[in-house]
Amino acid sequence: MLQAIIQLDGITSIKDKRRIVTSVKQRLRNKFAVSAAEVDLLDSLQFAQIGAALVTNDPQHGRRVMQKITLFLEDQIPGRLYDVETHLEEFGN
Repeated sequence: MLQAIIQLDGITSIKDKRRIVTSVKQRLRNKFAVSAAEVDLLDSLQFAQIGAALVTNDPQHGRRVMQKITLFLEDQIPGRLYDVETHLEEFGN
């Protein structure tokens, strides 16, 4: 799982923010085959919190995908990546 806070500059309406957030979520889904959603800060104009989740049987693959998502967000989003947290859960037999 990954949660990222994005600082969005110059946003003047929730509609503009939603357009950007929807684009980011769709790009994450298409490029990395993850589930993605806006998970918090819904009413903030300046910040968006995006969550992404992946289920895999290979923990290394999960880590690589989350690292790639972080790099993607740093390079591709129209704002500044403010905070990123990742969490991995492994279940044994």
